Amino acid sequence: MAYKKVYLKPGKEESLKRFHPWVFSGAIQRIEGEPEEGEIVNVYTSKKEFIACGHFQIGSIAVRVLSFKEDEIDHEFWKHKLEVAYDLRHSLGLAGNPVNNTYRLVHGEGDNLPGLIIDVYDHTAVMQAHSAGMHVYRMEIADALSEVMGDVVRNIYYKSETTLPFKADLGPENGFIKGGSPENIAMEYGLKFHVDWLKGQKTGFFVDQRENRHLLERYAKGRNVLNMFCYTGGFSFYAMRGGANLVHSVDSSSKAIDLTNMNVELNFPGDTRHKAYAEDAFKYLDRMGDQYDLIILDPPAFAKHKDALRNALRGYTKLNAKAFEKIKPGGILFTFSCSQVVDKMSFRNAVFTAAAQSGRSVRILHQLTQPGDHPVNIYHPEGEYLKGLVLYVE
Repeated sequence: MAYKKVYLKPGKEESLKRFHPWVFSGAIQRIEGEPEEGEIVNVYTSKKEFIACGHFQIGSIAVRVLSFKEDEIDHEFWKHKLEVAYDLRHSLGLAGNPVNNTYRLVHGEGDNLPGLIIDVYDHTAVMQAHSAGMHVYRMEIADALSEVMGDVVRNIYYKSETTLPFKADLGPENGFIKGGSPENIAMEYGLKFHVDWLKGQKTGFFVDQRENRHLLERYAKGRNVLNMFCYTGGFSFYAMRGGANLVHSVDSSSKAIDLTNMNVELNFPGDTRHKAYAEDAFKYLDRMGDQYDLIILDPPAFAKHKDALRNALRGYTKLNAKAFEKIKPGGILFTFSCSQVVDKMSFRNAVFTAAAQSGRSVRILHQLTQPGDHPVNIYHPEGEYLKGLVLYVE
């Protein structure tokens, strides 16, 4: 198939030679024809040498690269990419695991499919497009997914109303594009939870914290646990299985608190160790006493763009300072940032500043990141978004 052509300015092919999967609009010299949003284009150097093909989109990232070869982007292409992704999840011991049916199958650039997210919850895959191209090709991708996954995935729910660029005017609608089961209970390391893919954040659950929740379970025995920004309570029910004395879950959303309570009840019916509060995080931290010796701070992204970076770092410092002030001696703090624009060192410096303000002795026990089913493409370091520290506070 003859794809429309994008020609780069002289010297602007260097990042593509290093296999970085984005072409910025400022690097483009001229475009042959008028590609529509989401259309596949071939990219050439100023000397007319082919260098990549990918989805075209209006905006600062003009092309998201699908291949550095002159590939035909057809059913076989999508099928091969999904097979490679599925094989990796098998290698990680996630797919086909009897105590785990929850994992990320496709993680955008990390699986060489920029703009596409697919999370698997038992027999339902939730597919999310972050680029016009993945939206345009959603049905082809869904067909290939059904072929690769067979009976493992019986339902495919498409959820891109809030993730696509609104300027593209694509009019996406959330809904099932295959199947349609109302069954929404999935399992992670033997613990069950309800997934709200209809109205919940992201694809309905924060799959990326699985290994960090599992680690927390080892620290929970005999401790009083506070799970701030609990969303649907993932850290809370792991702490309970780990033998915590009490677990308090806090989120500003009453809907999230309802789901947390449902999830705790699903795993620990009638257990009185757990209480949940719909309240602003900072207000709760201000009024709480010093009863907690294990605190989880897992806030939503404080910065989605570079312009918000300074305020975000202030926010992380303020939040962690409250925890350092109140946590019991010998306490353990799990603290995270999921803001892509906040790098590892900036986050660590924000937490360091908070520790210094508190005057307490603090040691790093673990440095955490996203799990293997959220791989980082080595040529696209921007894909490393989740950062965490486990700290021991004297």
